[in-house]
Amino acid sequence: MSNVVPIQIDFVSDVACPWCAVGLKSLEEALRRTQDVVAADLRFQPFELNPDLPPEGENRDAHLARKYGRSPGELESTRSSLHERAKSLGFEINSSSKSRMYNTFDAHRLLHWAHTQGRQRELKHALLKANFTDDVNVSDPDELTRIAASAGLDATQARDVLDSSRYTQEIRDAERRWIECGITGVPGIVINGKWLISGGQPPEMFEQALRQIATEVSAASKPARSKP
Repeated sequence: MSNVVPIQIDFVSDVACPWCAVGLKSLEEALRRTQDVVAADLRFQPFELNPDLPPEGENRDAHLARKYGRSPGELESTRSSLHERAKSLGFEINSSSKSRMYNTFDAHRLLHWAHTQGRQRELKHALLKANFTDDVNVSDPDELTRIAASAGLDATQARDVLDSSRYTQEIRDAERRWIECGITGVPGIVINGKWLISGGQPPEMFEQALRQIATEVSAASKPARSKP
């Protein structure tokens, strides 16, 4: 274990981002492959792709067509490729042309609280599954409470967080900080506050980067030899 390097990974992402689900699965596979060189402290950081969405959300295709100028055919092609990519990593995406996207601010508040409970990673997975596998409204307090309970969190405490304004400032501050650090799209994977890997990269790319970073961190931590 002496050759294993401890690293911190800040996974900047949004529950509304399917490529964040793909990126997380890829990163976790890479971390499994690199257990011989790194021990990662993985933390999830907030980023809202659509902070102005109303409570009822919006049709996903309509939103993407307006935002990026995509045609129905382009949207369907992208969706099909995304579904296949996710499936290859063991994650099922069931979104369709009828799926909606929702405001995720409360989900981020809940994730912040989950970190204090030691179950942030479990909640992140549960939220991504709810949104993309189960097509659930991840802005609805009842659904969020249920999702929190499914991740092993106390439902009553989760609902108390949702019914309050707790962690609002913390989320706003964190979002602003990551934007100031240069994060403009997600997922953004920041390692030791120094290295940035953007996008839902394949496991092989993450593995290569992690091994290279482990080598650099290990070399930097060794004391310099004194000259004779």
